[in-house]
Amino acid sequence: MSHFYTKQKTMKELTRAEEQVMQILWELESAFVKEVIELIPEPKPAYNTVSTIVRILEKKGFVGHVAYGKSHRYHPLITKKEYTRKFMKGFVRNYFSNSYRDMVSFFAKEEQVSLSELEEVKRMVEEQIKRQSDS
Repeated sequence: MSHFYTKQKTMKELTRAEEQVMQILWELESAFVKEVIELIPEPKPAYNTVSTIVRILEKKGFVGHVAYGKSHRYHPLITKKEYTRKFMKGFVRNYFSNSYRDMVSFFAKEEQVSLSELEEVKRMVEEQIKRQSDS
């Protein structure tokens, strides 16, 4: 079990800037602030801005570091999959009354999902139903 889950029961949502930094850390697996900045699209934020974001992520329990003298190499303490799972549970709870059916219905109607995408979702649901009924 990761440090993230032992420190807090509910996940704090990430700001847009924090999520951008996390996406880069998930991709790189570990990085110095300078390396994170290199992957941020123009206009690049100031070094101090990214350094502050990383320290906030560390306080929230998303990121850890290894010290190399005065420099720190940061790494995620939560996987992208763990974050996505927790985020989606909160998203469905907050916006769709905790109903995945309502969420899928919304996207199928509002986002004009293609027939092939709907068929793929149907196939995945049918596979999951089969797995659950076999166990």
